[in-house]
Amino acid sequence: MSWNPVYRQVKKIPRGRVSTYGDVAKALRLRAGARAVGYALAACPSGQGIPWHRVLGAGGRIRVPEPHAALQRKLLESEGVKMGVTVDVSVYGWPFRKSKGGARKKKRAKSRR
Repeated sequence: MSWNPVYRQVKKIPRGRVSTYGDVAKALRLRAGARAVGYALAACPSGQGIPWHRVLGAGGRIRVPEPHAALQRKLLESEGVKMGVTVDVSVYGWPFRKSKGGARKKKRAKSRR
C-alpha cells in the first residue's frame, strides 16, 4: 500500500494548525483509521516537506515516543502553537473541507429559494 494519499492530506495542514490521526483518516476514508495514519507517518520519508509534526493523537496529545516527541513539541511551538499537556484542538485544529463541488451545489440551492 502506498502512503502517498496520507502524505498529500497532511501537507494540506497549514503552519500553526494541527489535526488528529483520526481526522486525517476520516478525510481519506481509510479503512484502518487513525492507526493507518500513524503507520504512514512513522514511515514518513525525510526531505519531502511532510509536516508530520502537525498530526496529534485524540484530544491533542503527542503520541510519538521520545526523542521525537520533544522535536514535535519544539516544531509546533516554533509555528506558534501553544503547548500544555495537550494542544487545544478547538483553537488550533484544522478542519479538512469537503470537495468544493458539494459546497457550490448547496449555495446554488439556497440562492434559488
